[in-house]
Amino acid sequence: MKYGKLSAGTVLNILLVLVFLTPAHLAAQQYQVLYSFPGTPDGGGAYAGVAFDKKGDLYGTTSGGGAYQYGTVYKLKPQPSGQWSEKLLHSFSNGDPDGQEPQAGVVFDPEGNLYGMTPLGGVNHSGTVFQMTPGADGWTFNLIYTFCSQPNCSDGGVPWGNLVLDKAGNLYGTAFNVFELIPGPDGWTETVLHDFCQQPCNDGYLPFSGVILDAKGNLYGTTEKGGRYGWGTVFKVRHMPDGTWKERILHNFPSFSGDGVEPGLGHVVLDGAGNLYGSTFAGGTHRCGNSSCGTVFKLTAQPNGHWKETILHEFKKISSGYGPTGGLTLDKAGNLYGTTIGGGNQCDCGVIYKLVPNPDGTWTYTVLHNFSGSDGAQPEANLILDDNGNLYGTTVTGGPGGAGVVFKITP
Repeated sequence: MKYGKLSAGTVLNILLVLVFLTPAHLAAQQYQVLYSFPGTPDGGGAYAGVAFDKKGDLYGTTSGGGAYQYGTVYKLKPQPSGQWSEKLLHSFSNGDPDGQEPQAGVVFDPEGNLYGMTPLGGVNHSGTVFQMTPGADGWTFNLIYTFCSQPNCSDGGVPWGNLVLDKAGNLYGTAFNVFELIPGPDGWTETVLHDFCQQPCNDGYLPFSGVILDAKGNLYGTTEKGGRYGWGTVFKVRHMPDGTWKERILHNFPSFSGDGVEPGLGHVVLDGAGNLYGSTFAGGTHRCGNSSCGTVFKLTAQPNGHWKETILHEFKKISSGYGPTGGLTLDKAGNLYGTTIGGGNQCDCGVIYKLVPNPDGTWTYTVLHNFSGSDGAQPEANLILDDNGNLYGTTVTGGPGGAGVVFKITP
């Protein structure tokens, strides 16, 4: 299983950085590698972010590595020394009926059970949803749903984005559709809430990012392709009074010159006023190599029922990062945080950035960290915040072990 692809020039730059990187430089950073993946028999290739349990331990998945080289579920526990220890909770294998090569992270219910998805494996090799329950003898793996188990795969398949859990214990996600999984005495039952048509498709296509929930139980997400112009959408799936669900497109990319295109793998985020924030992998008016650099956007509901998009930031040059695939994280002060898969002033390995709102409506962009290869490369997942305002995330490649890292940074 490959963890990512770096060009020959990038590899050379990483080696140069390793040679000239000094302890003084490292000490100046508010950045810490909590764990470095070495690959098989350990994990490798962390496309997914991490999640905290109630004790402050971190959990996540890797797309590769493990006992059978096809991905893992892992736990990181802080130690009194300040280091973090890792434990593999589950390893996936090739053709595994339980799933393989997870790209999505995990989510916890109030009882401490964790849930996740795989895009491959399962009975029909179209992905699975799983649950892991803690016990005195360790964690027990339970397969709760196999995709493409209905005729013509009408229940969806190949899920990439994270799951989200509501207060009633129901799970929601995307698998070429938007689905709900409801627990019952005889297992879990899937309901397709919205089925995206195949491209060309005006209501969106390829909903890789997963969905988020608002206080009313409505779901929001993005599609990488489709929509009116073919370059992706932001959508809402409303929970109607009669119990049905109805999809509505809030924005079609690109709706104007300089708009973003192709929303990335990371999910959107809602603020307290109901505004949506997200990022696009490409688009904007600036070029970074062979592609446009990407954008950060805001969607605001209007009195007439439409949603207005505002571009908060256009990525402008390779040295300050480009290609934001990981979505956004919002803190209590209204600041936004995210990552780019490329750029930076080290080795084209990506950056961590912060956007601060100004009184005049503009936003100030700051690079918090340039990945150097030795401390990780290619961050693709959403960041998370702890109660003290520290950020945690992952990278697909890089680090001392070469197969990605889990990191912490204090903005």
